[in-house]
Amino acid sequence: MSAMQPGRPRQIPLALDPAPGFSRDELVVSAANAAAVALVDRWPDWPASAMVLAGPPGSGKSHLAAIWAEHSGAVRLDRLALGEAALAAAARGPVLVDDADGGGLDEAGLFHLFNAARQAGGHLLLVARRFPAAWGVHLPDLASRLKAAPVVEIGEPDDMLLAGVITKLFADRQVAIEPPVVQYLVRRIERSLATAMRVVDRLDRRALEDKARITRPLAASVLDAMEAGQGMLRL
Repeated sequence: MSAMQPGRPRQIPLALDPAPGFSRDELVVSAANAAAVALVDRWPDWPASAMVLAGPPGSGKSHLAAIWAEHSGAVRLDRLALGEAALAAAARGPVLVDDADGGGLDEAGLFHLFNAARQAGGHLLLVARRFPAAWGVHLPDLASRLKAAPVVEIGEPDDMLLAGVITKLFADRQVAIEPPVVQYLVRRIERSLATAMRVVDRLDRRALEDKARITRPLAASVLDAMEAGQGMLRL
């Protein structure tokens, strides 16, 4: 914890956290996510009616899928229940299934969804952590459809992406932060956009409480506390 003057009151931050801007225009692009961003930008000129976006947790794939859904008007579907309502949605326009490899997948429903999207001339986007071959699909017809679907991979955030996201998140809060502090955070935190958001939130709150600028010592103190309390940061 940073030193405070005896008796110095802390400012209690109000719960008015700004929603980070995550529109396509505000998207930070690096080598880690360039192919995935190109997939979003290329729609509706996709090479197939069904595409798979695969990447590790915290890589931003669900965020990109949300941008695509907003741009395309895609309907979000539940992987656990891909019945008549899902088929009707695919017949009307683009559809999105997030966390497709999360377990409990309605395999028969997804197989029919592939067919419905293709017959309607629409598009299906499947978002997953792993490539389809690792999903453990049992239905042969679905396995065949997944094998034929092009896969676009998004990597874990690299230094450039993390630095850009951290800088942007602070800018969304109208907080200035020096590049050396950003680089220090990039070296210390887990390579995850969700972790970057949590760290920025904690640092901003701490700076408000202490009425202090965000410096490297303050960042180190906050990261040490988070690491001790949650074990979510890497050394």
